[in-house]
Amino acid sequence: MTVIELFQKLLRFKSITPLDDGAFDFIEEYLGDTWSCINVDTKDTKNRFYYKKFNDNAQHLCFAGHIDVVPLGEGWSVDPFAADIKDGIIIARGAQDMKSGVAAYLHACKHAKNFNGTLSILMTSDEEGPGTYGTIKALEHLKSIDFIPTYAVVAEPTCEKVFGDAIKVGRRGSINGYLHIQGKQGHAAYPEKTINPIHQLSSVLSLIAGYNFDEGDEYFSPSQLIVTDVRSGMQVTNVTPDTLDLMFNVRNSTNTQQEDIKKYIHKHFDHTNHTLKLTQGSYPFVTNKESKVVKAMEEAIKNVLNITTKHSTAGGTSDARYFGSFGIEAIEFGVINDTIHSINERTSVKEVEGLSEVFSSLIKNFD
Repeated sequence: MTVIELFQKLLRFKSITPLDDGAFDFIEEYLGDTWSCINVDTKDTKNRFYYKKFNDNAQHLCFAGHIDVVPLGEGWSVDPFAADIKDGIIIARGAQDMKSGVAAYLHACKHAKNFNGTLSILMTSDEEGPGTYGTIKALEHLKSIDFIPTYAVVAEPTCEKVFGDAIKVGRRGSINGYLHIQGKQGHAAYPEKTINPIHQLSSVLSLIAGYNFDEGDEYFSPSQLIVTDVRSGMQVTNVTPDTLDLMFNVRNSTNTQQEDIKKYIHKHFDHTNHTLKLTQGSYPFVTNKESKVVKAMEEAIKNVLNITTKHSTAGGTSDARYFGSFGIEAIEFGVINDTIHSINERTSVKEVEGLSEVFSSLIKNFD
């Protein structure tokens, strides 16, 4: 089975989060008897860890990803689960995010003739959803049995304009803020008898909206506060509001922590009766540019694609963050990401074949 035939097979599974639609049974059969499988299913999420020990060397390289895809939406020009090829292009849900990556590393791993250590594949059926019982649960189990990988390659789509132009060596964290200001409602004609939370906000809004908590560094852009919602008032002109609620998000680097944000907000709203709640959806991580897995991926991309790739931490979150939290040196590399989650999501035959070749080169030369 060629990598493209494998890709098409995977695309035809209707694996909308948190379903795998039988894909994991197929993958286990595809890899064959020389690969072992650990089942870490949790609640409605299926997690699989396939592995093969080539020798007793402690080195352990894990390829990781998800079989689930986002819902379809309306307006597709083709059947989104047909996976037909037209003019070298495959339009299908999951074509970029991320069954292209899954097919590429499955094909590369199955056909690997040798590796100095252990090769493994960690997959979940819930990355596009809450992810509560997905990759994190599999890694917790692997830690409990002392089988945590040394390195990880998550095959998320990373490239921007040209296939091979970017690998992700880290991800920003995501901190959500919920600010509540308590005022005093009253008649708009008697402002001296009221406490208007909108006016209280207006005096400091320019100091928080778009504020950079750090200047960024070689890995990360600045950690900027983005106001996402402001709600107050009764939709009338003669009553001042009683309360105001403001929501914001900070995609933070390793240079900014929750405590930095808390201190800054409290400082600028100390003239108000306010409460602040912060939640952290994910934590930032970065893999050093001198890491063996970074260098090996750069070399593999150069050998196969003749491209000098760049390092990036842009974008939202991915399951790579979980590997980082376990001390695993993790990177991401996959196809171009210009149609992820969109109607008529697509990728090319050439990219998927190239991705599999890159992964094969990585495995072969990962001494």
